[in-house]
Amino acid sequence: MKLNIKHLPVIGVLALAAVGAGSCTDKIAFGNAFLEKAPGGTTTADSVFSNAEYTRYFLNQIYAFQYYNLPTGASNDAPQYYNYFKGMPDALADTHHLFFTGAGIFSWYYSGMVSSNADNYGNYNVFPYNNMHIWQNIRACNVLLERINEVPGMDDEEKARIADQARCLAAYTYFMTFRWYGGLPIVDKAYTGAETEYVPRSTAQETIDYMVGLLDTVINGNHLPWSYDATEALSETGHWTLAGAHALKIQILQFAASPLLNSDRPYFDGKYTMEKPEFVWLGGYDAKRWDDLRDACAKFFQELGSRGGYHLVEPAGKTQEDYAFAFRSSYMLQDSPEILHSVRISNNAHANNYNWFNLGYGEAANGSGTNDRLSYSPTQEFVEMFPWADGTPFNWEESAKIQEQDATAEKSLNKMFISGTVDPAKQDLQNVKYTRDPRLYETVGVNGQRSGIDWANGLRSGQPFEAYVGGTSATEGPKTNTGVWATGYRNLRYLAGSAFDRQYPQWCPLLLSDMYLTYAEALVQSGGSMTEALKYIDAVRARVGMKGLAECNPGKNLTSDRDALLQEILRERACELALQMSRYFDLIRYKRADLFERKLHGLRIYRMVDGKRDETMWWDSDRKNTSIKQGNPRYYEPDNFEFERFEITTGARIWWTQGFDPKYYFQAFPITEVNKGYGLDQNAGW
Repeated sequence: MKLNIKHLPVIGVLALAAVGAGSCTDKIAFGNAFLEKAPGGTTTADSVFSNAEYTRYFLNQIYAFQYYNLPTGASNDAPQYYNYFKGMPDALADTHHLFFTGAGIFSWYYSGMVSSNADNYGNYNVFPYNNMHIWQNIRACNVLLERINEVPGMDDEEKARIADQARCLAAYTYFMTFRWYGGLPIVDKAYTGAETEYVPRSTAQETIDYMVGLLDTVINGNHLPWSYDATEALSETGHWTLAGAHALKIQILQFAASPLLNSDRPYFDGKYTMEKPEFVWLGGYDAKRWDDLRDACAKFFQELGSRGGYHLVEPAGKTQEDYAFAFRSSYMLQDSPEILHSVRISNNAHANNYNWFNLGYGEAANGSGTNDRLSYSPTQEFVEMFPWADGTPFNWEESAKIQEQDATAEKSLNKMFISGTVDPAKQDLQNVKYTRDPRLYETVGVNGQRSGIDWANGLRSGQPFEAYVGGTSATEGPKTNTGVWATGYRNLRYLAGSAFDRQYPQWCPLLLSDMYLTYAEALVQSGGSMTEALKYIDAVRARVGMKGLAECNPGKNLTSDRDALLQEILRERACELALQMSRYFDLIRYKRADLFERKLHGLRIYRMVDGKRDETMWWDSDRKNTSIKQGNPRYYEPDNFEFERFEITTGARIWWTQGFDPKYYFQAFPITEVNKGYGLDQNAGW
């Protein structure tokens, strides 16, 4: 089958206006139209690539349309990752559930109504093929690669750096798309739209080879800097580096080596057929694919050892807040030594005040301004993945038994988030300690956690989150299974409370901790040293003050049982990489239908007063009631609760009752494209 370039989605370059605004040069306006003219109609392109400043601006506009996972608006225009009416892919995994009924995740996927039928805007799934700016970005990269050597006033080294950035941008766009669709048309030159030649849909292996080939050219060319130092952060952070190229190659090889593609049989075998399964399958299992991933990881860490520039963030002290601040800094601070590549959609720190931050948290320090459109509520299953603060695994049943025997005991359910002491003369709990993995409190808002965060040092203070039924924060959300606190928890990832107000909004698709955990996975899967794998896992855990994984799990034989260690790696990845799409694609690439089919839960917490459940707010009610005096249990911050895990019913996912259909491992191409007859084979089951 072949793909006619005429029927591709509009593949013009980005709409660029006012190039070089503010300079003494002329303003050049150019957009999709000039790239769709017949041969010879390239006046505008000639103007752009006859000026070094315009060319640099052209590159920057490609950067502006990289995939960004945090929804910020409601437009139907491309790229659709901005659109909160579509939804984040993370809410398809088992870590978060989306309670905004207007989002496609809720109305298309949870109900089983997702299909290949696109609307008038080209929207029909979580990564719409015709409305994600895919081919516009690829087109722009190809134009740049073909024209860069013509640019006057630019030395050869800068031209080489710009070309390599274009290769990274193209590989990134392809990989973001490949994970959803499998093999893609390889568009490796700047078509005008007037050609009559055909471009076939490439196989999965050909697409992988193409992406890796782009990155190998960058890596071997050695034109890009390995990293940017702190002084360059404001102007250079977000530009591709050699380290980023290595990391993206590692992610591609990881996906290629995983069972979804690297298996004896295609993922749909036994239920569907596909004329050319090689579009979504590598033709059989090959252990060398894991070896290739392991070798790429080894090469990255070898380069890191010699070049430096990146390292896991060192906590300033040994308190839980120190560890939590180190974790937050690792992905939120613009000059973090853990960020291998970041994506920003604005250089204006005020812009996110309305967009991701204002919708996701709001200006109120307690998060009460969060918009339900970003009600990505963490699940009970996710929260239970986070260990205790010392690194030993959390076990609900064990803590419930302790609760029955002594509700004030350590590791009881009452102490599963915070512990503290009551001073009869003071209303607030004193000597508050956070009892779980510090990453939990940076990822999930939990009962008792202080909502105020000092951006400078990470110290928490102020109003506690009251996540119990009727509490100031959650109100009736957990009871009715609706809103931001629908599961008894709220999202904090990429928010960090009011501390993130007016900070530069960024999303980080490539993080150093991901490379550590991926190397551990590669070592396990390639038959390498499990002791060596544990070393890389433990380095990530040590950053947040936890002991070694094997030491904390003596009954799991993690130095000899490869499957057990692999499951722990996947759990660590979930805790470390929330809202990175990592958990969703971990479940996809390992074909974990069992985890997709597992019903998810929330937690209802009930405040206990004199042995009875009480749904009265404390912070906004009892605490302010002057008639309630010292000695009255209502006077003091609640610290005694009852707990009920409950099944999520709002937006119950169809695969919880009908099984996970393997067609979901890859998404559908829009039927309008398939029906044009140029040979775009539909993926299995659609």
